[in-house]
Amino acid sequence: MPRPVPELSMVFPVWNEQDNVEALLHAALGLGKQLSGPFEIVVVDDGSRDESRAMVASMEREHPEIRLVTHPSNRGYGAALRSGLRAARGHWVFFSDADLQFDLNELHRLLGHTDTFDIVAGVRTPRRDPWGRRLLAGGWGLLVRGLFDLPVRDIDCAFKLFRREVIDAIPIASIGAFINTEILVRARHAGFRIHQVPVSHRPRQRGQQSGAHPRVVWRAAVELATLYRELRAEATTATQSPVTPERAEP
Repeated sequence: MPRPVPELSMVFPVWNEQDNVEALLHAALGLGKQLSGPFEIVVVDDGSRDESRAMVASMEREHPEIRLVTHPSNRGYGAALRSGLRAARGHWVFFSDADLQFDLNELHRLLGHTDTFDIVAGVRTPRRDPWGRRLLAGGWGLLVRGLFDLPVRDIDCAFKLFRREVIDAIPIASIGAFINTEILVRARHAGFRIHQVPVSHRPRQRGQQSGAHPRVVWRAAVELATLYRELRAEATTATQSPVTPERAEP
C-alpha cells in the first residue's frame, strides 16, 4: 500500500554528525507524533566518513517515518539540503541542521503562521555562535539586503518552514551555504510571503562547525554573484521587451 502524503516533512542534512544524529532523530520522532497528521523525516547523508549513515539506516529500519537519502561523496551543504527538499513529499516542508543547536519543539511557533504565510523563517534570539561567526553573518546580511532588498533579519537560520508550492516553483542551484539566501531571494522574487519568528538557539556541544571555513565563504560569494547577475539580466530583459499594442475592436 502506498504511504499517505504526509502533512509535514522534516529535512535534515547530515555530514559527520554521529554524536548528534541519534538524539536528533528521537527528537524529530517525538515531535512528529505530537502532530495531528502523518509526517516523515528525510535525512540526507552527504558522504559522511563517520558512523552517521549507519546510525540513520539502523533507525530507518525501526521507524517507517524515517527516509535516508545518501550522497556517495561529500557534495556540500546546499547540495544535501536541495536533495532533501526535492525528496520531501509533505504539504509543508521544514528543515533544520543536525547539530542540535535548535529545539525542534519550537516548530510549533512556525506552524502557527501557516494560514497566512508561505515561508516561516526562524530568527535566532539570541544567536549563540562564536563572535567571529556572528560578525561574518552580520556583514553577509547587510550585503544580501543591499543587493536583493531582502527584508529578512537572520537569513541563514537553519529553522525554516515552506509551503510545498514554494519548493516546486523555484529553481535551486546552490551547492553550498548560499542556499538559504538563494531560496529566500527567489521565493520573494516569485511573490511568496515570508514571515519571521524568534526561536531559541544553543551553542554546539558536539561535532565540528564548517560554515565559516574560507572555502565555504568563497563558494557562497561566487554563488551570490551568479544569482545577482541572473536576476539583473532578467530585470533588464523585462524592461527592454517591447509592449505589443492592443488591437482596436472593429
